[in-house]
Amino acid sequence: MDNFVAIDVETANNEPSSICAIGAVKVVDGCIIDRFYELVKPEPEFYFRHFTLNVHGIGKKDTENARLFPEVWRDIDRMAGGLPLVAHNKAFDERCIRAAHRTYGMDYPDYTFQCTLSAAKRQIPRSMLTSYSLPYVCEFLGIPFYNHHNALADAEGCAKIAMTII
Repeated sequence: MDNFVAIDVETANNEPSSICAIGAVKVVDGCIIDRFYELVKPEPEFYFRHFTLNVHGIGKKDTENARLFPEVWRDIDRMAGGLPLVAHNKAFDERCIRAAHRTYGMDYPDYTFQCTLSAAKRQIPRSMLTSYSLPYVCEFLGIPFYNHHNALADAEGCAKIAMTII
């Protein structure tokens, strides 16, 4: 793919709408031209599970003064400018984004949404990887990757995978 926005969300708890961070990387003509990262005050019921805190390190104190999803999403939507979205495990990210739209009574445009996880499973034999998770796919493809579960780092890793195999 040459033109798209790779996106990643982190959640505060088991509620898909509880987005607490969003990262996005815009690719035009095969080059990364823009990056976006922001903490989000999660809804509903502003709480964090201990498990998710241990995964991404984001807690209530980090997001208590952050903007709400509708404000942050306006910036993401403007950045995307109608380009397709791409995620590593589209099922998770798209479910969360749709749930947040529902929580806030926002219309969800039917974004074209691609999945680098599915593409990796189609193109890389299982015998070549320990896991199809983002760090393993990046490593297999020779893509430098650091800071897993930081939404911007994950979006950038996803973008580079998409540029390589989609």
